[in-house]
This record gives sequence, C-alpha cells and structure tokens, in this order.
Amino acid sequence: MIEGKEVDAINEVLGYGMVGGGPGSFIGDVHRKAVNFDGKAKLVAGSFSRSFDNTLSTGEKLGLDTERLYRSFEEMAEKEAAREDKIDFVSIVTPNYAHYKIAKTFLKNGINVVCDKPLCFKVEEAEELAYLAKEKELLFCVTYVYSGFPMVKHAREMIRHGDIGEIKMVMAEYPQEWLANTVENEGNIQAAWRTNPKMAGISNCVGDIGSHIENTVSYITDLKIKSLCAKLDIIGENRTLDTNAGIMIKYDNDASGFYWCSQIAIGHGNDLKIRIYATKGSIEWHQEDPNYLKVVYLDKPEEKLSRGRDEIYPLAANNVRIPGGHAEGYYEAFANIYKNFADALLSKKSDYNFKREDYDYPTVYDGISGVKFINLAVKSSKKGSIWVDF
Repeated sequence: MIEGKEVDAINEVLGYGMVGGGPGSFIGDVHRKAVNFDGKAKLVAGSFSRSFDNTLSTGEKLGLDTERLYRSFEEMAEKEAAREDKIDFVSIVTPNYAHYKIAKTFLKNGINVVCDKPLCFKVEEAEELAYLAKEKELLFCVTYVYSGFPMVKHAREMIRHGDIGEIKMVMAEYPQEWLANTVENEGNIQAAWRTNPKMAGISNCVGDIGSHIENTVSYITDLKIKSLCAKLDIIGENRTLDTNAGIMIKYDNDASGFYWCSQIAIGHGNDLKIRIYATKGSIEWHQEDPNYLKVVYLDKPEEKLSRGRDEIYPLAANNVRIPGGHAEGYYEAFANIYKNFADALLSKKSDYNFKREDYDYPTVYDGISGVKFINLAVKSSKKGSIWVDF
C-alpha cells in the first residue's frame, strides 16, 4: 500500500461532478456527504435531474456556479472535458438504467468515473466500459459500500493470511422488510423505480441487494463463483420483478455457499450478515453491528474483535476513523471508498510510481462480476432453478 502521508502531502483538491442526486434522491446525498469527509474532492459541477429547473435548484442549494450546471449529462461531459479546470471525476448516482450511457459518455470524454451499483444491465456493456477505461487510462470505481467497512477489510486480511484455514462454506443473507407492502403505489419514489423493470433492469431484489452479497463475499474471500442455482420469487401484487431470492453457490475451490436476499422479510431493516466457515475457524460480520467481528477458532473460546480497540491488520486499521466504542458505519464506509479512490487519482496525477492495485476500492471489474451474477441468477431461476456456469 502507498503510505497515507505521501498522498496527504499532495495539496491539490480534486474537482468532481455529479449526475443524478436531485430532489428525492437518497443515495446522491449519501455520496456527497461521503466525499466531504476527507476534503480530498469538491463538488463543482452537476446535472442532477432530467428537469433543468431541478438541477438549477439543487445546484443553488449546494452553492455551485450556474455556469457548471447542465441540462443533460451529454452536455456536461462535453463542456467539462473542454474546460482547463475540468472535473477530475464524475459520480453517477442515477437509477440503474442510466448508468451505462452516462459512464460511457464520460469515459469517451476522458473523465474518470465513480458509479453506483449495479454497474449496468448487460455483461457486454460492463465489459465495454472496462475496455474504454483501460484504453483511455482512466480510473473507474463502483461503489459497493460494504467493502469500505474496516472489519470487513480485517476479515479479508485474516483469510489472506490463512488465519482460519481453507474456506469450506459461506452463508450470507441480506433481508429487508421495506417492500413487504406495495409502497411503490403509495408515492415511495425509491420503491417505484426499483420495482419498474425499465429503470431497475431484469431484477429488483438480486440486483439491488443480492449484488451486495456477491461483492462483499468476493471481497472478503477472493473466491470465484464456479456455478450457481437460483430461485427468485415475485412477492407483491402486480409486481413483475423479484422481491425474494435464494441462491446456491459452488466456488472455484470446491467450497459451497448459500445467499438469501429479501425485501419482504418483516422484522429486518438492512440486515446483511456474512458467515464464513473454514478448516481452522469461522468469522461472522453483521452490517447492523459493523464495528465488531466474531471469530471462533477450533477448540478455543469465541472472540469478538472491536474496531478501534483491538489490533487489526493495517489494511483495516488505515480505514478506521474514530476510537472504539464510538459508532462508525455507513457514511464512513462510503467515505473510505471515496478516500481510497481519491488517493489513487491524486497519486496518478502526481509523479509517484502509480499502480492501481495499491489502492483498495472496488473497480469496474467488480462491477462486471456483479452484472454477471445478476444475469445468471435470473437465467437460472427462469429455467427452473437449474445450475448455470459462471
């Protein structure tokens, strides 16, 4: 890893633009606050809505120069690329259907990209974005937020160092209750677009939260999925996309896995849990109690490691922000992703011997894996829950 002090010594503040994140956007506000944590980048441009009046209103509230508020993302990409002080990267926080076109447009105009997940609808589109980023020598981050939690990073390092042995079984679940009722018919904007295939794509539940399971497990374990067998359930009157799913997994090391994601699980808020069982021990992480990691070794007492108190691997410790016992969570995890991406971009712009792999943030290749996972889960389910190769 590049030492933090080297990058911190760079006085430059990156300028970034945002597409989406206008009135009614939950995730756009999360991204803006996360970027602001470390002062490494400043919002200077935007096309926040398909309505230019909404873009102007949002930009005014955020204190932006009206000259850098745009009627469309196409106009924004073209005009920003032509500026001497053009944005260093764009943050894409629109509904899923728009990700591909927006990302492609900015890449073609030579601008680095941060994109919310899932990356796009089709594997071919995801691969095209990766090709463009490589061809243009641009950085591309996909904001899988749970990889930003320090104790997730510690779990990753434990497995890399062989602390719990060879992985044999992974159990992961992500239940929520927010779509137990058809709130999309009651004015809930987030529910309305997520249950609409034109905006969400071929999957709702697997695309929205099952993709987080896939990425978090992949990040922690570095296991590659060999094949999967999925059953997607459409629960809720007049819905056409899944709201519950169970997915069996076979990994490249012959380990097994089972993922359950649900948006109709009454009693659950945002209850992502990852449990990994190996030959010498097991680890368990809960998103709703993110500052702790349960570790159990064979024939030893159970341990509960605390972020900020107990000794953890440097990769994790470098992303700890406040002392133990003080709650640190979702915003901080998002901020860690932006901090690490900004450090990479600042280093790349400077005279350091830049290597992308030195910086710990989810890339366009993680985005490709997520798109593939969603498409194959839907394919398996539609064909009668058959096993399909990854």
